[in-house]
Amino acid sequence: MTASIIYVTVGDQKEAHLIASTIVEERLVSSVNIVDSVRSYYWWSSDVQQREEFLLIAKTRTTGVDAAIERIRAIHSYECPCIVSWPIGKGNKDYLEWIGRETEGTEMG
Repeated sequence: MTASIIYVTVGDQKEAHLIASTIVEERLVSSVNIVDSVRSYYWWSSDVQQREEFLLIAKTRTTGVDAAIERIRAIHSYECPCIVSWPIGKGNKDYLEWIGRETEGTEMG
């Protein structure tokens, strides 16, 4: 079992909690960390924008990433949300196995 991180930014705390609780309760991910108040700079509508956002860091099995991204996208308020993932190369073996157990059988959403 290979595990992955999913990195998501959202506009407010309420949305962060909605997305985190939904994807954990549906077992699409094993856990989510919410990081309050990150400052984001980005291009949008031909201008550089900046705003306070909230960062979600979710952990899941790599085979479940597509289903988790699809679910996040369905409830995310942004037109073009930042939802990206990458595999976890190495880590605490017990923790990585726990991710696998908690998300077992949920690859298809």
